Amino acid sequence: MSRIVKTVERRAFLSGLGALAASVATGARAEDFIQDIINAPRRGNWNDEFDAKASQSSGKVKSTLPIFSPETAMHIERAIGQYQGLVAAGGWNTVPATKKLKLGVIDQDVQPLRKRLMFSGDLSQSAGLSDSFDSYVDAAVKRFQARHGLPSDGVLGKYTFAALNVSAPVRLGQLETNLVRLRSMSGFLGDRYVMVNVPAAQIEAVENGRVVLRHTAIVGKIDRQTPILNSKINEIIVNPYWNAPESIVKKDIIPLMRKDPTYLTKNNIHILDTASGQEIDPTTIDWNTEDAARYRFRQDPGKINAMASVKINFPNPHDTYMHDTPSQGLFNKLLRFESSGCVRVHNVRDLVTWLLKDTPGWDRRHFEETIASGVNTPVQLAAPVPVYFTYISAWSTGDGVVHFRDDIYGRDGVDELQLSTAL
Repeated sequence: MSRIVKTVERRAFLSGLGALAASVATGARAEDFIQDIINAPRRGNWNDEFDAKASQSSGKVKSTLPIFSPETAMHIERAIGQYQGLVAAGGWNTVPATKKLKLGVIDQDVQPLRKRLMFSGDLSQSAGLSDSFDSYVDAAVKRFQARHGLPSDGVLGKYTFAALNVSAPVRLGQLETNLVRLRSMSGFLGDRYVMVNVPAAQIEAVENGRVVLRHTAIVGKIDRQTPILNSKINEIIVNPYWNAPESIVKKDIIPLMRKDPTYLTKNNIHILDTASGQEIDPTTIDWNTEDAARYRFRQDPGKINAMASVKINFPNPHDTYMHDTPSQGLFNKLLRFESSGCVRVHNVRDLVTWLLKDTPGWDRRHFEETIASGVNTPVQLAAPVPVYFTYISAWSTGDGVVHFRDDIYGRDGVDELQLSTAL
């Protein structure tokens, strides 16, 4: 019974946004809107709309609901309604980005931070509007950071400030743009599939409608973008050779050889004639030109191989693939847009084990033994697994949780959303 009452009251709150919006239009300020919420006689029930308990733990932000899910589209539609109300009410306030705010700080700038976090539902209004950055504000900031793909450390640095100060109308437009993208993927995607979300630099392995694995990824740089594509993973190569794309030969290898003629030898890279397959002596090439780009550059399997232990193949016109990497430290970076278009996968062995589970003879033990052997071993999947490379920069998993990510490639059409390039 209490759940029904709370639901009715939540709807009443959202409906009330329209009335408050009218008062804003006639001269009332968004600050008054916040004050009205705080002073509302039944304000305790407002906590429930945005899951105020979640402001005490960023764990509530996590979900097993796939981004490509009919439920996600419904949650975005609901979020759009909420954000339309927030925009009509004047939007949220900006937070002064002049100081590093964190737990224990007492400063006048904490009060506008509290107001901002209340507006987006990250902080319960019962926390009040003091100047103290207490444990409630700390938890709310961590929740906000988790929703925006930022390190949940509770410290307000430049990226958190930038995300806080993206205006409500721009966030509403971002949700509307991404709803269109999600609706375009509304058909049956497979009982098992892999989804690579470029702006989130994240991978979901989905089975029977739920995310069973979620992996941090490294995706393409702004000038070497990871493409949008649909395909099927059909092959795993254990201990792969790495064949350098022509773009990398021109942009990276040739300049490196000009600086250090031993670079290829140090990195176990061989130059092969594309017609005969014969190896070419690096000293016979004029590295002051781009003549070398007409040859094939192949790196031997091993720990320093650019793909490390494994490569995940799927047919596509971009020669894009997923793979391991020897540079594991890159996964700890805030901005994981470091590749030349292909996708590096954190804890890739877990993903490959899941991909191979229907392929006879390829359990985790055999897979690890093959890696240890160092032998180049292609494996055909018994049942190819669909893979989707997509660009979703805003979505909702329900429970008042709305996610936003940096529009790294500028595809949402608003400069304000390209936070990493603007700072």
